[in-house]
Amino acid sequence: MRRWRNALVAVTLVALASSAAGCTRAVTGTAQPDPTTAAVTITEDGYGIRAGFDDAPVEIEIFTEPQCTHCADLQADFGDQLAHYIAAGQLAVTYRPVTFLDTEVDGHSARVANALFVAAAPSPDGDTPTGPDFQRFVEELWAAQDPGGSGPSDDEMADMARAAGVPDAQANEIASGDPAFDTTGMSDTNLTFLIDVDPLASGTPTVFDMTNEEKLDVYDDDWLSTLMAS
Repeated sequence: MRRWRNALVAVTLVALASSAAGCTRAVTGTAQPDPTTAAVTITEDGYGIRAGFDDAPVEIEIFTEPQCTHCADLQADFGDQLAHYIAAGQLAVTYRPVTFLDTEVDGHSARVANALFVAAAPSPDGDTPTGPDFQRFVEELWAAQDPGGSGPSDDEMADMARAAGVPDAQANEIASGDPAFDTTGMSDTNLTFLIDVDPLASGTPTVFDMTNEEKLDVYDDDWLSTLMAS
């Protein structure tokens, strides 16, 4: 399925295009991720954000809409557990935002999605948030959702990012409110992936077990603990 989906990305993109102080020395070059910390990276197709170690034994995708109240419930109920498993190296989570509840191009959902990708992109110094920090940022954003409204302000999202541990460079860019990401292409592509996962019930939240290639029942209170125990 993954090879098929990678091919579909290419087709979709073509269509969318019409710690203590001590001795120090200066080091040049690009900052590298800390191998002992769960990393945050943007997926190869450009429209997902992966939080977790490269060798995490369990991988899931979460399709989520910033104004979806059920998505907010998912974060409220399981967000802390997700952060724990990410930090422990047991789980990698790829977030795939969609924006179908927006009524305008730069609406609430698009602004939140833009903030997510700004937070995940490396700063000029190569800094990125850790996986658990990014997960906490997601939790805060969905807890502050305003379905049908304008959503949190750029400054409010930047404050959430800083509080979660997102580096200042990314938080400052979030505060600027400048569009930095193709949220329309993101939503179109991720909706295609979502339909691939479940063409009959393509709603949010949808959690897809990438290891076993199956949709998980997130309305089962034990879905996450069962997944991690399997």
